[in-house]
Amino acid sequence: MRILSGIQPSGALHLGNYFGMMKPAIELQEQGEALYFIANYHSMTSLLDAAARRRNTLDVALDFLACGLDPQKALLFRQSDVPEVTELAWMLTTLTPMGLLERCTSYKDKIAHGLSPHHGLFAYPVLMAADILIYDSNVVPVGRDQKQHVEITRDIATKFNETYGQTFILPEPRIREETASVPGSDGQKMSKSYNNTIEIFGQEKTLRKKVMGLVMDSRAPQEAKPDAEKNIAIQLLRLVAPPGEAREYEDRLRAGGLGYGDLKKALFEYYWNYFAAARAKRAELEANIVYVHRVLDESAAKARALARQVLARARVACGLD
Repeated sequence: MRILSGIQPSGALHLGNYFGMMKPAIELQEQGEALYFIANYHSMTSLLDAAARRRNTLDVALDFLACGLDPQKALLFRQSDVPEVTELAWMLTTLTPMGLLERCTSYKDKIAHGLSPHHGLFAYPVLMAADILIYDSNVVPVGRDQKQHVEITRDIATKFNETYGQTFILPEPRIREETASVPGSDGQKMSKSYNNTIEIFGQEKTLRKKVMGLVMDSRAPQEAKPDAEKNIAIQLLRLVAPPGEAREYEDRLRAGGLGYGDLKKALFEYYWNYFAAARAKRAELEANIVYVHRVLDESAAKARALARQVLARARVACGLD
């Protein structure tokens, strides 16, 4: 089983990135041949600062390695180190119906939140399809909101196969429903686009302030909260605290008598302790950046060898070779 996933270097990685993509991806490295790329091509649709892209790309590598990615079990590489993916994207885009892209909910959502519409933003599902297909990927771990892009990838691959003969494997999405959508500080899905994130790594004082700033309702501490399971702090606590302890806080909130301030203080302590080992590992990696670059370069070489095989097959199929 070949597993493929990517993540954009568009800013500091947060709890939504970790529980929605990173943690499931790291767990899957034990179950098959895993390839994980840092999607710096994709980041160009929203990030125009070249220096920030370089810095963020290295930060993503540090975060993944700190959180448990094992270079002996999985590849971790920069998307742009496998330029064959852009050639395949062009081949796929010639068969991609406009209507298929117009139906993409993520494009509509990004435009609604103020991103300027341009061709890259509109057509990036085609590049995403190339990312997946060029490695003969079987499984793509994604958040619930990204499932549509795997379905689009299957549609595009099917169109290519029907037009030029059997060329691509059809991938399957793998979604962890219980953590597929992580709430941000305002109750919306956690996203850098919404400015509501709680980062995995950062300064303790800054992160504590973010957790204490979670949006709550105006009910008094003594009031019963029959809808306690919908509380943002409770939803996040379930991710970082032992199940029994998270359930105890939820029961206390539901019964009344637990103040939101105390709940958020408890959440911060669990969250801070949850990533303690990863913070220590990241500090070690920052002191050995040469090793991090070596991991990226060696992984890219292996990924590119796979990509060249699939691209060659596609070029023959459609008559370019």
